[in-house]
Amino acid sequence: MRIEKKATVASSSVAALLVLLKLTIGILSGSIAVLASAIDSLLDLTVSVFNYFALHNSEKDPDEKFHFGRSKLEPLAAVIEGTIISLSALFILYEAIAKILHAEAMRYMNESIIVMLISIVITGALVAFLNYVANKTNNMVIRADALHYKTDLFSNGAVLIALVAVHYSGIQLIDPILGIAIAIYMIYSAFPIVKEGILMLLDVALSPEEVKKIEKIIEDEEAINTYHYLRTRESGSHIFISVHIVYEDTSISLYDAHLIADNIERKIKKLFEADKKVHILIHMDPYDDYEINDEEEEW
Repeated sequence: MRIEKKATVASSSVAALLVLLKLTIGILSGSIAVLASAIDSLLDLTVSVFNYFALHNSEKDPDEKFHFGRSKLEPLAAVIEGTIISLSALFILYEAIAKILHAEAMRYMNESIIVMLISIVITGALVAFLNYVANKTNNMVIRADALHYKTDLFSNGAVLIALVAVHYSGIQLIDPILGIAIAIYMIYSAFPIVKEGILMLLDVALSPEEVKKIEKIIEDEEAINTYHYLRTRESGSHIFISVHIVYEDTSISLYDAHLIADNIERKIKKLFEADKKVHILIHMDPYDDYEINDEEEEW
């Protein structure tokens, strides 16, 4: 099993445990902050299970129906996860406002504090593991999951502080106010996840820095006179690059031209992490046909 899939199994297991703990104490105590955290953990569980199946299917080989594979399931999962975070934040915001308008005293304070302490310890360990996997694989789904649970870690800490403050001060308004703050922070954190996922679904090009490195490799090849139609896109863990190269020697043999193109491919692939699947399509031109071809040429 890939380490990314192990990470989603770990996050699903942690989310299930936290849902059970938080939901029980949230209902008993009447705390909006704890209940909001329980709902967020329930959504975490749903998202983590979805991420597991997204990763499982995205790594399947191309077939008759999906000639380029299913790699876009990864950014799709990131968009869905970010959207769910935002929706759960809106629900928390609604519950917090409702409690401000209809204040109720909280109960089971000691139990609530203990549950949130346990949640912080468990979530902290999970975030450390997810960050390790995300840094090692640079997988978008795992990075989104790590960010998701990191927001949970901050919100759990804030909930704990609020519970302690309410317990010792008796000011019930602290609970819903903190709930509003958590909701705003969750929406703020979800935006970059959704943005990056959408850009990848729209076939966003590689960064200018990466494109310049590719251009330098082509330009440094002595047998190449010029090049055109350099196109790049990223889809999950897959990178697609297409380019037309023009040879200096117009009578170069197909064998020699192919060797040069293979050498360029090898150098370009070394620019990226080993876990990235780089697909390069090089069109070999004996002369510069850029002017006579349609500039909107398809891949």
